[in-house]
Amino acid sequence: MVTRRPSHAGSWYTDNGQQLSRQLDSWLEAVSSSTTPIGSTSSQQGAVSIPTPNARAIIAPHAGYSYSGPAAAWAYKSADWANAKRVFLLGPSHHHYLTGAATTKCDKYATPLGDLIVDTALVHQIQEQWGLETMSRSVDEEEHSLEMHLPYIYKMLSLKNPSFQSSPASVPLIPIMIGNTSTATETSLGSHIAPFLSDPSNIFVISSDFCHWGSRFRYTYYASPSGTSTHLRSSSKVAADWPIHESIKAVDFESMDAVESGRHEAFVEQLKESGNTVCGRHPIGVFMAAVERAGLGGEKGRMRFVRYERSGEVVGVGESSVSYASAFAVL
Repeated sequence: MVTRRPSHAGSWYTDNGQQLSRQLDSWLEAVSSSTTPIGSTSSQQGAVSIPTPNARAIIAPHAGYSYSGPAAAWAYKSADWANAKRVFLLGPSHHHYLTGAATTKCDKYATPLGDLIVDTALVHQIQEQWGLETMSRSVDEEEHSLEMHLPYIYKMLSLKNPSFQSSPASVPLIPIMIGNTSTATETSLGSHIAPFLSDPSNIFVISSDFCHWGSRFRYTYYASPSGTSTHLRSSSKVAADWPIHESIKAVDFESMDAVESGRHEAFVEQLKESGNTVCGRHPIGVFMAAVERAGLGGEKGRMRFVRYERSGEVVGVGESSVSYASAFAVL
């Protein structure tokens, strides 16, 4: 048995299981029982209950918990975990370059709360059928985009899923790391995932932060209210009535609206136009392509964003911030 260690515990989040459990509980308890989604379209569709019946897909951030933990709680509490029998976890690759996707060689993913068991049979099947790479254990443990979701997954299954409460092995994990994929590759991967969307026992967790703004991220895009845009430099002047953080929010909401459109191409085009540094754009793109290929119809598979936060509100060109957005979709 090969176990992936919780390599970011003790730095990105606490490695004390009891403390971590209380922390997650507190963030989940702070989530409202109903809310009005925040996208341009979804906000016009009225309030939704939390959790939402048959909500089996979420987008949630993966930064250190002190930054993104409260925002992630909105996605996790929105989902319907009660009948889950399998959890697909899709996250971007931050350190290991690949143009396709990879999955794990591990049998277990450890967390300070307990172990999540990998569906090794399905992992081996999709590795062969989809042509996926296999992460080395060191690559697996270096990547945080998957790990930061593991405690939340364990917590929600522990709270809401009777099968998991009886036997954690009964609700296994399928981790998939998505690389720097082209639109065509995202469409291809989406076509492989599409058949799994219709199974009511499958849940999909898509890992993504949104805008990484600042010179340290090589992204200083500024969109003015007049519609003009530029990349700011240290000497650039910014309108007093439209600070940088307002531009960041506006661009993020354009990206969120493109996701909510359900059109993979619309999301790809918005990112091309703005350059928005959505680090999970490729996993999001794969999921959107899967929904399109599955032909679910109506509002099924359409993400609704319910939370948006930033690590700080940027005013000066020398500052930086990362954005965190949480969404769910009914399948």
